[in-house]
Amino acid sequence: MQLFYNPDFNVQSPSLPEEEARHCLKVMRMGIGDTLHITDGKGNIFETRILTNDPKKCLLKIIQLQSEPSQKPYVIHIAIAPTKNADRTEWMAEKCVELGVDKISFIACDRSERKFFKTDRIEKIAVSAMKQSLKSHLPVINEIVPFKKFIAQPLAGQNFVAHLEEGKRELLQAAAQKDNQYCVLIGPEGDFTPEEIQLALTKGFLPVSLGKSRLRTETAGIVACHILNLINSR
Repeated sequence: MQLFYNPDFNVQSPSLPEEEARHCLKVMRMGIGDTLHITDGKGNIFETRILTNDPKKCLLKIIQLQSEPSQKPYVIHIAIAPTKNADRTEWMAEKCVELGVDKISFIACDRSERKFFKTDRIEKIAVSAMKQSLKSHLPVINEIVPFKKFIAQPLAGQNFVAHLEEGKRELLQAAAQKDNQYCVLIGPEGDFTPEEIQLALTKGFLPVSLGKSRLRTETAGIVACHILNLINSR
């Protein structure tokens, strides 16, 4: 199944956005009468038929609503410091979307080598990964904010800080409870500072480990997302 995306999909006048229509008609070589599936990124997947082959106005006919939004019993939120190499952060976001992340937030920490980060490209990568993995929910991508500002906001559910400092840290898979909301803090290449860790602990974040290996920042984000998905698939 090839999945297309229209965030403003209108059931009264269904159509493809120009960029998606161009890919459908010119690259995929689909035409009038062909069937395609389209999502609005909000959980709906529509099975449709192409009525016009104009890339600027590709009209569709809805055959059926194939799936409707379903509320997962858990929510995964990865809050991560973007890496110095933007490509690595983009790769992390792509893989987390494929795994089923619900929200990605970017945080600027004391040891961050990248304090500013534009999310435009990440949002496009998220759309592509959603379509490729045949998912119908587009994750929320939040702009970068200072670490202190991020943890000052109220966060429901279980909140974790994954760090490498000495001290008691439970494995994430042991600390996380099934069917919950989760937020996992992932620090920059140099890890969180002791002061940042302590501040997170005072805000109710639980210290956790992602395993014995010392992971790169972007790998840690993917591993955290995967662990939380796994414990909810039991």
